[in-house]
Amino acid sequence: MKIENSIIFISGANRGLGLAFAQEALQRGAKKVYAGVRNPTADTLPGIVQVQLDVTDAASVAAAARQCADTTLLVNNAGIARLNGSGLDASMVDLSREIFETNYYGTILLSQAFAPVLAKNGGGAVVNVLSDATWFSRPLLASYSASKSAVWSFTNALRVELRGQGTLVQGLHVSFMDTDMTHGFNMKKTSPQETVSASFAGVEAKQEEVLVDSFTREVKQSLSGDKALYLNPPEIA
Repeated sequence: MKIENSIIFISGANRGLGLAFAQEALQRGAKKVYAGVRNPTADTLPGIVQVQLDVTDAASVAAAARQCADTTLLVNNAGIARLNGSGLDASMVDLSREIFETNYYGTILLSQAFAPVLAKNGGGAVVNVLSDATWFSRPLLASYSASKSAVWSFTNALRVELRGQGTLVQGLHVSFMDTDMTHGFNMKKTSPQETVSASFAGVEAKQEEVLVDSFTREVKQSLSGDKALYLNPPEIA
């Protein structure tokens, strides 16, 4: 499908990668962009329609799908990350539940709500924002990594299921990005704009998996080798 003249719904679209998706969509000629946000405001860019959305609330998700019934491309971008000191921390279970509610169950709820919308509108596409953490789990981000691994597994199942209705399902994997979520981390970061450009180009080329940066590609390529990076992590990644 083409981004030009498409109608795009983006969760978590008030800042960071979600906002970059919205801006790039408009630049590429999208007919309309729905920005799913917790607290809509009057301050928005022309062409962007803010929609109240709490991805952890099934009723809120269903209402958004009804309001945005002309959507042809769903971007499951909403996500949270929390640092845990160790996988052995007492907080690990509660932290994991909090993260899974947004990152995993939120993706499921939105996909279920919008799949029939996409089918009615000709198939379209779903983009699920994933991570190098899908395969490379850092101890400080163990809960977040587990959630992204779960979303990857769901993405793979969803892809097979939605092929029959002509819906492309893209898994978008990227390492650290230069957003509020990584503020204060001293490391190489990919820009949100580069990430969005790679995703949209992949949608138009019918790519079911997009690996944005070199480290993510290195991690994925190492999975079947004797020196898989998740078994032999570099000191800094």
